[in-house]
Amino acid sequence: MTSTSPRHRPFTTVDVFTHQPYQGNPLAVVQDATDLGAAQMQAFAAWTNLSETAFLLPPTEAGRAQGADYRVRIFTPVEELPFAGHPTLGSCHAWLAGGGQPLQAGCIVQECGKGLVPIRRDGRRLAFAAPATQIRPLTQEQRAGITRALGVEPGQILHAAALDNGPLWMTVVLDDPERLLALQPDHGLLKRLGYYVGTCALYEHDFEPAALIGRSSREARAFATGQRQAAVQDEPRLEVRGFTSPAGIAEDPVTGSLNASLAVWLRELGLLRAPYLASQGQCVGRDGQIHVSEDEQGRLWIGGEVVDCVTGQVLL
Repeated sequence: MTSTSPRHRPFTTVDVFTHQPYQGNPLAVVQDATDLGAAQMQAFAAWTNLSETAFLLPPTEAGRAQGADYRVRIFTPVEELPFAGHPTLGSCHAWLAGGGQPLQAGCIVQECGKGLVPIRRDGRRLAFAAPATQIRPLTQEQRAGITRALGVEPGQILHAAALDNGPLWMTVVLDDPERLLALQPDHGLLKRLGYYVGTCALYEHDFEPAALIGRSSREARAFATGQRQAAVQDEPRLEVRGFTSPAGIAEDPVTGSLNASLAVWLRELGLLRAPYLASQGQCVGRDGQIHVSEDEQGRLWIGGEVVDCVTGQVLL
């Protein structure tokens, strides 16, 4: 049953993968989406024009039987997603802030289109368990289209694969973090191709000048706050950019689903193993920090801090 008479609902906008407001990826959260239909959710998500808008609901009977604490539906401005990373952490933060009490102490279980996603609290951070990721090679046509759209030479792409953990990311590893940060993609071509394109590059050494150039904005903030030593010790090993032109957002500031699939893929390639810190968002004026860890069972966890930016009510 869908709502025919709008009513005021608790609402918040949070910033994800940051401890400092307006430096991460914003998420709009409708904290009571009971009786809203998919068309209403989609229309509101298009209106917010954020990369994602989340709607909290009670779990389904099947989900509750398996331990789900709440259910979330996630929409971009143009479509519903079965799973997305920063909406998972942001929704969990909003659910807890709204008085949600998990069935299991220390573990929150989210139900979404992908299934059940465990989330754990680690101090000020929340972290979700990386969902299963399907990895398959790109076709020659897909790789050629992405190469043209990114404006790089074929030899500058070290690895490429299609990564699917809910969203499908056509993903490449570039040879140089500076090259990654300098990309000026053809977003019109990406939109015509219909691909979400993930890009990343590894920092080889913590103190290499090239790596520090790519992180100049963070270093400047560290000097300004007298925290340079802490910043250097916590430098990222991976730089990430995510291009989402088909969703109406040219570049996503910080992307949990992409970082989750990257963690799985890069571990499989033997290029990078948790724990590590990834950075995303510099090219759109953000400073996203994604903390990737691995537990004793080999499960990967994608974590970050979440902060409130706007709280109130929305008429829906």
